Amino acid sequence: MQYWLMKSEPSVYGIDDLKAQPGKTDHWDGVRNYQARNMMRDRMRKGDQAFFYHSNCEIPGIVGIVTVAREGYPDFTAWDRKSKYYDPKSGKDDPRWYMVDVKYKRKLKRVIPLAELKDCRQLAELALVRKGNRLSIMPVSEAHWKFILSLE
Repeated sequence: MQYWLMKSEPSVYGIDDLKAQPGKTDHWDGVRNYQARNMMRDRMRKGDQAFFYHSNCEIPGIVGIVTVAREGYPDFTAWDRKSKYYDPKSGKDDPRWYMVDVKYKRKLKRVIPLAELKDCRQLAELALVRKGNRLSIMPVSEAHWKFILSLE
């Protein structure tokens, strides 16, 4: 099993939005960064666990856990001219963007704020806390995963 962190703005799509979906499952669309796309397309596997992270909000932090329910497949929002994620360079025969499906597992007992994560020397190598890292999806080592869960 692999571990991940997936960022979303709660004003756009938060953990409660995922929890409210039929089957508590939804596609993780709209990723328009090649490195993050490659992780979803090539590395994420069904059953992997991910932290759900609320970004660009009053208190950014880890709010819950999701499970990868479907491995990478073409992001169809790239083909929808009405979608804010439309990309005229992406085609059904040659998709540029990919997504995975995620399933709500649970909320954490408390939000673990980014500021707290940055103060933990045990997380110094976690991509989230390193300066300049703005990826919306990033791998999390098993050791970091367990440590973060111990902060609940």
